[in-house]
Amino acid sequence: MSTAPQLVEIVHGRPADLATINAIMAEAFDPRFGEAWTPSQCMGMIALPGVWSSIAWSGAQPAGFALARAVMDEAELLLLAIRPAMRRRGIGTALLRSIVADSRERGASVLHLEVRANNDAVRLYRAEGFDKIGERRDYYRGKEGKLFDAHTFSRKIG
Repeated sequence: MSTAPQLVEIVHGRPADLATINAIMAEAFDPRFGEAWTPSQCMGMIALPGVWSSIAWSGAQPAGFALARAVMDEAELLLLAIRPAMRRRGIGTALLRSIVADSRERGASVLHLEVRANNDAVRLYRAEGFDKIGERRDYYRGKEGKLFDAHTFSRKIG
């Protein structure tokens, strides 16, 4: 069942938002699939040039985040996560569209991403114009060593 879209505010993340990002990630990513990053991985990535984060707020609550990077004329969506209780409200769409706009402003003409093959987010990416361009077999290592494929997607944005 889908809930009607609600007002969401997207703000650019700051280094101080790392705790919020990690809290959302811990809640949003099921450990069965091995997709979540560690706090040190996030901190290391955010410190790199061309990397930015965006936080989605629903009222006073952080509802989701996205982490992306741009290099030359290409951008990559590194992570996108929505708290489970806030899903199916248009927040993921708003975050993704924000990343597309930010990527374009940074000079990117294409945006790439990869996602677990059976992740529900694939529907969102396809609906927003992303096309599958590749596959990474056994890319994610989940709990108890179970492996999951990843699919790579791309979309022209320039």
